[in-house]
Amino acid sequence: MTVKRYIRKGVPLEHRARVWMGVSGAQAQMDRNPGYYHRLLQGERNDSLEEAIRTDMNRTFPDNVKFRKSADPCLQKTLYNVLLAYGHHNQGVGYCQGMNFIAGYLILITKNEEESFWLLDALVGRILPDYYSPAMLGLKTDQEVLGELVRTKLPAVAALMDGHGVLWTLVVSRWFICLFVDILPVETVLRIWDCLFSEGSKIIFRVALTLIKQHQAFILEATSFADICEKFKEITKGSFVTECHTFMQKIFSEPGSLSMTTITRLRESCRAKLLAQG
Repeated sequence: MTVKRYIRKGVPLEHRARVWMGVSGAQAQMDRNPGYYHRLLQGERNDSLEEAIRTDMNRTFPDNVKFRKSADPCLQKTLYNVLLAYGHHNQGVGYCQGMNFIAGYLILITKNEEESFWLLDALVGRILPDYYSPAMLGLKTDQEVLGELVRTKLPAVAALMDGHGVLWTLVVSRWFICLFVDILPVETVLRIWDCLFSEGSKIIFRVALTLIKQHQAFILEATSFADICEKFKEITKGSFVTECHTFMQKIFSEPGSLSMTTITRLRESCRAKLLAQG
């Protein structure tokens, strides 16, 4: 069985950290830079970065006992360190809301601070193009790319959105920013991430298109702006997303062909449009 097929079938929990580190290139980066993570933590103070991270600490998985202040060990300190080190490492990004949820998941899976840092670097620095920079151009671009893909593959949904003036950013920005954390069930998110680390950002489009296509009739019942927004919240719940094995099979069949060439072409045209709008 090829590595891709093995990963698509779901990586066993006990092997997840090792597989993610390997396929994402994070392990190679960590091996090439011994001691780098700890040097980042001992770097110069940055009050505004520290304050931004601290503000989000209690908002990160408030229902997870391991992230509560009363926990022993409390993962808040680990999370703070990973985000602080990343802010020093990638000063063009610093810290952006949403990264706390991603780093939190990485910590729960790897149980290792330094590995979580290098996996965060793989996601933010390489896999997701320019999602968390101050202008969030990559994120805005990919939301528009999804809109174009829906226009081609599910024109009735695109027409409904256009007719009510609903911008894609209103209904899907959290899908992209949080990579489905706190939106889809945990096991489903982990299965999506298995593929995200090994196959790259096009997996996000596959998941988004599958959610929309599977619930197309339900979405098309919407009769107002508010109604559309509500329906997009509803489609991330229920048995379709909790049955993660079937769900993962669907994301590779439902949207049809989706090549990286197509996505790159759409990214170029959508990015140019956004830049022209200023």
